[in-house]
Amino acid sequence: MPSLKGYSSDLEYSYAPGVFPSLELMRVRPESATRLLLSERAQGEGVEKLRQICREYGVREEIADKALRRISGKDNCFAAVVFEKWQAELAADKPHVVLHHPMDEGNLGTIQRTLLGLGLKDIAVIRPAADAFDPHVVRATMGALFSLRLKQYDSFEAYRQEYPGHRLYPFMLDGSVMLEEAVQSVQKPYALVFGNEGSGLPPEFAQLGQAVRIPHSNEIDSLNLSIAVGIGAYAFVHAQEKQEG
Repeated sequence: MPSLKGYSSDLEYSYAPGVFPSLELMRVRPESATRLLLSERAQGEGVEKLRQICREYGVREEIADKALRRISGKDNCFAAVVFEKWQAELAADKPHVVLHHPMDEGNLGTIQRTLLGLGLKDIAVIRPAADAFDPHVVRATMGALFSLRLKQYDSFEAYRQEYPGHRLYPFMLDGSVMLEEAVQSVQKPYALVFGNEGSGLPPEFAQLGQAVRIPHSNEIDSLNLSIAVGIGAYAFVHAQEKQEG
């Protein structure tokens, strides 16, 4: 087997660090797994379950403490599965969440986990952005990445070319309607668009769809991106359930 390298975005593979993310990978996308890395200290029910599943799928197991420290940056990462990266296709008839230049790895991972919890599985990430396959992001998703349809684009225009029929709801600090009003008449299929943690969306996005504002007190200048995505996504999902129920 070839030696493993420290992660970089140009590699064709990545790592799922941690027992739980690795178990999620083996549950959802076992065909992507190529190697199981274990610490000499790895033990417990979760580790044994992971080892058993990897054996069932013919995934090679090896002791790799140094590699685990290098991948995770921590001394308490006891397992990781090496997996081949992929490019998913978004469902044309489902709601999308579009993340425009998200740069914080923790935010990107937390957003994926939150959206999966809300039943939204289609995510477009517009570069430049944090790498969705970076092991730090994968770990922050707690394995949610493997159940999502996530596609990375080099521009918003490239995403829009593929899905011109989605009604856009850009979330902006100066959005023309409040969130509560926006969800009263949701047009499907729709895409919720969120901007960079620091700069938000460029002003021209207000002309591309129905700009939405999440109200908050004057004590802060804006909400954290992952919180804003969670609030906005929940409101739209809940409104759609009410309309269909």
